[in-house]
Amino acid sequence: MEKVIRKTRSICPRCGRAVDASVVVRGGATYLDKSCPEHGPFSAIIWRNKKSIFDWYGDVEPLDAAAAPNCPSECRENGLCAAHKNATCCIVLEVTGRCNLRCRYCFAAPDGARDRPAEEIIKEIAGFTAPGKTLVQLSGGEPTLRDDLPEITAAAKKLGCKYVQLNSNGIRLAEDEAYVKELADAGLSFVFMQFDGTDDAIYEKLRGAPLFAVKEKAVENCAKYNVGVTLVPTIVRGVNDGAIGEILRWAVSKSPKVRGVHFQPAAYLGRIPNIPADGARFTLDELICAIEEQSGGLVESGSLQPSRCDHPLCGFHGDFVVLEDGGLYALTKKRDDAPCCCCGAENPADKNREFVGRRWQRPREGGADSCRSSSKDIEDMDYFLSRVATHGFTVTSMAFQDAGNVDLERLRMCSLHAAKNGRLVPFCVNYMTLWERG
Repeated sequence: MEKVIRKTRSICPRCGRAVDASVVVRGGATYLDKSCPEHGPFSAIIWRNKKSIFDWYGDVEPLDAAAAPNCPSECRENGLCAAHKNATCCIVLEVTGRCNLRCRYCFAAPDGARDRPAEEIIKEIAGFTAPGKTLVQLSGGEPTLRDDLPEITAAAKKLGCKYVQLNSNGIRLAEDEAYVKELADAGLSFVFMQFDGTDDAIYEKLRGAPLFAVKEKAVENCAKYNVGVTLVPTIVRGVNDGAIGEILRWAVSKSPKVRGVHFQPAAYLGRIPNIPADGARFTLDELICAIEEQSGGLVESGSLQPSRCDHPLCGFHGDFVVLEDGGLYALTKKRDDAPCCCCGAENPADKNREFVGRRWQRPREGGADSCRSSSKDIEDMDYFLSRVATHGFTVTSMAFQDAGNVDLERLRMCSLHAAKNGRLVPFCVNYMTLWERG
């Protein structure tokens, strides 16, 4: 039995033409179905119905696809079109096309291009910065290959960026402690660090090198200079989808040095090893269930709530406090009357930005921790407030879209934007890769 639950728009994964699409429940799973006049029908699984997709959508109403007839091509060429619903939460800025790894999966697919001058990058940052608000993520390639990255970081802070985030594989952060200190002194807020597991066999398969010791050292070097680290695993079925619980346990054991884990199920855009079959995709509901099952209840699925800053199918957030015994105290709990981190906000992107900024950035030494109550009872308000400041921990996810499963409704609610030649472009549109075969 087949049931169409939503009408939307997508693109042909081969030619990029905008086409009508449907979200369809059939055979115990949910799919995005579409058809191109030239290249025929395509279908991609988007939800395996391990949780109710209707509950996950919640009260998010379908968007009128006819209201954005030129999206996403217009966004790619000219920046965010008028049909987009959400403001910018985070701006991703590539500062280099070089990299020191050759990963099987890479959203950006670095091209090795010569670096732009720092002055040009700083000018671009000035063009999109809203003083006291902007969160800019310095990305690449591998940004730490630039010796002048501290200069760019300092300039971004001077221009008024409230948060400057580094997206890194951690190699130079592990090998060059002096460089980490330079970044910290320049005002770096926190690091998003590639982290696919605690077993070198995983890194050999995904990154081509044994890197676990490098990751450990990078976390320690960042901790020396009070720079918070959020771990970012790319989850690939058959490689590290069984390592989710161990990643979480390791991350929690490193609190407060590690501020959280941000899971990214593999998407097939940028550099990809192959065109995916449905069996290769790891869906968001699978991830939620795997987190609960593999963590042994350390993280319960009810404490992971759908994004309201973006579309519900784009990700989830969970907010926790790491307890003295290594357990997690959930601050996000499923209650019908409980607001999410962004609900009711005039600008959900602003509220979400402050949520992640507070959690991922470590407080200054001697700050909130100095007023800690001696009770060590999480129900004691003084202790709770100091503990949540020093040992706050997030479990979040972003399920990026590719040419097979891209949904215009999701793109129009996107708040993660890439800076491109003076324009802001939805992240998935910016890195979208057309497929050579269907």
